[in-house]
Amino acid sequence: MSRKNRRKAKNMATGFNTSNTGINTTDTKMNTSNTIPVSKTGSTAFSFGDPEAVLKGQMNDYIGTQLIDNGQYYQPPVSLSGMTRLLRANAFHGPILEFKTNMVMRGFRASPILSRRVMHAAATDYVVFANCYFQRIRDFAGTTIQVRHLPAINMRRLKEPGRYGLLTNDGRLVQFRLGEVVHIKNYDVIQNIYGMPWYLGAIQSMLLNEDATLFRRKYYLNGAHMGYIFYSSSTGLSEDDQESIKNAIKSSKGVGNFRNMFLHLPGGREKDIQILPVGDFSTKDELEKIKNISRDDIIAAHRIPAAMASVLPSGNSNFGDITKVDYVYEKNEVLPIREQLLDINEWLPLNARIHFETVEQN
Repeated sequence: MSRKNRRKAKNMATGFNTSNTGINTTDTKMNTSNTIPVSKTGSTAFSFGDPEAVLKGQMNDYIGTQLIDNGQYYQPPVSLSGMTRLLRANAFHGPILEFKTNMVMRGFRASPILSRRVMHAAATDYVVFANCYFQRIRDFAGTTIQVRHLPAINMRRLKEPGRYGLLTNDGRLVQFRLGEVVHIKNYDVIQNIYGMPWYLGAIQSMLLNEDATLFRRKYYLNGAHMGYIFYSSSTGLSEDDQESIKNAIKSSKGVGNFRNMFLHLPGGREKDIQILPVGDFSTKDELEKIKNISRDDIIAAHRIPAAMASVLPSGNSNFGDITKVDYVYEKNEVLPIREQLLDINEWLPLNARIHFETVEQN
C-alpha cells in the first residue's frame, strides 16, 4: 500500500473508531435515555426508552431433541411442562383442547370402579399429551376393584418393559409393580415409548399468536411507541430548547399519553423540524393479519371446524348447519379418541366396563 493510501486509511479509521464510540454495545444495562453526543457539530441523538423483550424463553423450553434413557426411565421426547405452558399461550389452543375433552366425555357412562372424574382427567391428559395412565387396584385374586388416574405429566416408562414410575415434586421416582399401570397412547412413528400429539406442528403459530398480542399490549402501555424519529436540523434550538422537547416527549408516555405538543421556533425554516416514521405498527393492521393466520393454523392443527372453535364468520358468510358439523366432527374426530380410551376395558371385569353413548343425527 502506498504512503498516500496508508495515510487515507488511517484518517478513515480515526473518523470511525468503533472501539470508542461513547456507547458500550456490550453493556445491556446502559441508560439509553441519556443524551449521547455523536459529533462536534452540536447534533444530539437519544432514544425514548429502554428496549424490552416481548417474550422471554427459548424454543428449547418447549421441545426436546431425542429420546433419552437415563438408566431408570425414558425421558419423553417433548417437554411435557412446555406443552402445558402452551395451553395458555393464546386464546385458541387451550380452549380447543378443553372443548375436545368435553366432546369426548359427552355420553360417558361410568362403572362402579371407574368414575367419571377419573375418566375426565385421563381424557384431558390424552388430548393434551396423547398419553394417559390408569392405576389398577387389585384384590388378592388379581381382579381390578378400583381404577385411579395417574397424571401424565409426571409419569415415565421405566427401562423394564411394562413398568412405570411417577416423578414426585421432590425428585423421587415412585415405581409401580409390573401390570399395575395401564398406559394408553397414540402411535408415534419415531418411537414406541410415548405417544405424541399431532398438533406440535402448530407450535410456531401458537407462539406467533402470543407474540402479536404481547407486542400490541406493550405497544400501548409504552405510550411513545418509538414509531418515529423526532428530527431537527435547526440552529435555533438551544440546549434548553432541546431539553424541553425531550421532557415533553417523555411525559407523553404511560398514563395520559397521545398528548398534543406545541412547538414554536422563531425564525425557523421549512423542514427544520421533521417527524420521520420508523415502523408505526398502528398505521397497518398487521395485528389482525397475524392473529387470523396463526389462528387458522391452530384450528387446522386440531382439525376442528371453525364454527366449533367460536370463530365468527367473516362478512355475510356462515358456517352452515351447526348440528351437521357437530355430527361429522364427533364421528371423525371424537369417536377415535373414545375408542382409544375404551382400551381400559381389557383390564376391567365384565360387569364394570365403561362405554360411551353417541348422539345420533336427527
